[in-house]
Amino acid sequence: FMQVHSPLLAELLEHQPKIRPQMYFKSSLTALSHAMEDQVLAGGGPFLVIANFQQERFYRQEAERYRLMADSSAQIFVLSALETEFMNDSQRYETIAFAPSDSLAQEWHLVVLGPQEGCCLICQEKFEAAADEREDVVRDNSRRFEGIWTFERQITQQAAQLLFNRILYYRPELESQINAARSQFCEPTAQLAEKDGSEFHEPTPFVQRLVTYLQVGQYKLIKANRSLRQKEQTERLLNLTTAAMRRSLDPQEILQVGVTRLGESLQVCRCFVYRCQADDESATIEHEYHRAGITSLAGEIWPLGQNPLIQSAIAGWETVAVQAVGKDEQLTGLTPKNPWAQLIEQYQIRSWLVVPLVYQGRFLGILELHNCLAGKIEWNNDDINLIDAIATQMAVALIQAEAYTNLEDLNEQLAALDRTRSNLVAITGHELRTPLSTIQVCLESLATEPDMSLELRQVMLNTALADSERMQKLIQDFLMLSQLESGRIEWRTEPLSLRECIELSLSGVRARYRDNGLPQLQILPGEDLPWVKADGEWLVEVLSKLLDNACKFTESAGLITIAAACPDPAHLEVIISDTGRGIEPHRLERVFDRFYQEEGALRRSTGGTGLGLAICRQIVSGWGGEIWAESAGKDQGCDFHFTIPLFQSEKPKSETPKARSNGSSPSRKSRSANEQNDSTLKKRTLRKNARRNGRSAN
Repeated sequence: FMQVHSPLLAELLEHQPKIRPQMYFKSSLTALSHAMEDQVLAGGGPFLVIANFQQERFYRQEAERYRLMADSSAQIFVLSALETEFMNDSQRYETIAFAPSDSLAQEWHLVVLGPQEGCCLICQEKFEAAADEREDVVRDNSRRFEGIWTFERQITQQAAQLLFNRILYYRPELESQINAARSQFCEPTAQLAEKDGSEFHEPTPFVQRLVTYLQVGQYKLIKANRSLRQKEQTERLLNLTTAAMRRSLDPQEILQVGVTRLGESLQVCRCFVYRCQADDESATIEHEYHRAGITSLAGEIWPLGQNPLIQSAIAGWETVAVQAVGKDEQLTGLTPKNPWAQLIEQYQIRSWLVVPLVYQGRFLGILELHNCLAGKIEWNNDDINLIDAIATQMAVALIQAEAYTNLEDLNEQLAALDRTRSNLVAITGHELRTPLSTIQVCLESLATEPDMSLELRQVMLNTALADSERMQKLIQDFLMLSQLESGRIEWRTEPLSLRECIELSLSGVRARYRDNGLPQLQILPGEDLPWVKADGEWLVEVLSKLLDNACKFTESAGLITIAAACPDPAHLEVIISDTGRGIEPHRLERVFDRFYQEEGALRRSTGGTGLGLAICRQIVSGWGGEIWAESAGKDQGCDFHFTIPLFQSEKPKSETPKARSNGSSPSRKSRSANEQNDSTLKKRTLRKNARRNGRSAN
């Protein structure tokens, strides 16, 4: 086949330049075509029918109607594109197969001519951008055609003549039949009226209104379908974005996925989100989407306190939309010193949307969208509703991620508690079973061996007493830590001399290690140290436990040093250093955990419960100080630091200016009270050490 590219509508408009084409929908053309065909089916005289179907499948839907029309009319011509079975045929009526590349494949034509009736549809399809394939059914009825529908016999006859030319092009053997049809139906209207004495029927206004009503109905249907399609797309986008965010429990990934999906779907120039509190003055932008050619804001410090839009969104927890930044009163009224006066121009912000991230009364951050292109860009209600929905889902995903993180923390705490329980069982079992076994053996020996020598009896008694003291210390440590952690301790703070407290703690340490080879002890603090304010008994307890810990892990040939310094005017720092076993750097924090022992609960070369350093941390925290450990590593020794509040002595009101400027030592009355406190503390501590060491003190 040769191809014919000239549309029939264009040819008709050349012959009838006064015609004004209109826009029709497929549903309207279907109704009009059926009405024209029904005229033929109703009878009333011979009719000329010329129908052009774009595709063979459209013809098959109407084939039965044309077979019925062929019973009452001999001049029926049907054109369709050649596809599967459609072909040139002359059985019941004439079928004409044209090339699929012919312009007829894009056109819808129907011509009906009778003795008193005549009308035609000459239309060409107007193609639009392809939509979603799932909308084919909706789009088929909404297909648009440009053309004419008229009852004017002259135009109808002209259309028939043009279609006859196309038919002869493909089937020249039908020339005699077409000439007969032309002479019968295509003569001027006046000549036809003279032949049969009838007048030609023009369409009534009712028919025109009916067609208009049909067109309006189709427009409403299209509008409704468009609205449903947009809502479906919005819902799909929201579901996809929500699913993508909830696939991760990482807050950073959730925020990045949210801004990327939202920015791509709305095709905005810039979309970013940042975490902040309601009273923050600035925030760092870490998660951003921006189009090519748009300046990125990633890593920028975003000033929040001086932006009226952001402050309005935070104050009201509502979305703030600015259609044109240059016309917004809040932004155009910014002073030159306000950083936003330069930032708006620097980043070419033309329209702005600020959305707070809020969930169940909790403010989480802000989502911002910018358009930077020239021209008026408006945020419509549908876009704002979509953005609000995604912001809500983003906030929900963040809360869920935080809840999961908190759950992980709780699981870790439970695991740590379980390890603590296991250590407690292991340590108490070991620490209680060993001395109990020794005591039991000693007592059984004393009970069953009456002839035992006095010297051996004394050894048995001393061994039993030593192990009972070991059990007593374990129980005391348990009770002490329990009291400290529960907050049931009543602190009795008083001004103290650090030197006196060190001496008291050393007396107990020397008594415990008198038979085990005590390392060399060096005391650096002198008598001129400022006074500290703490509970004396607990301060001696901290010093004793730290010194005891240093002695356990330092050889007898080693050195233990006690030093002090004032890092700030309000605190005194005490440092207890040793040259012993040392601690690995990654374990320096863990040594203050309960029951923690570097060698393990049951594989250690030194005694102890693993509670001493935990007790020290609780005591130091109780008076508002800090405690920490430093070590270069294994066999490098270790330094334990803790801070104590300094005692600030009040100046007497009668003190002369000269006295205030010449010295800072306490007054005689204050010094006398401090000496009395030291004496009382010394007596209490000596009695405590005596009970601990099994001696009496007067």
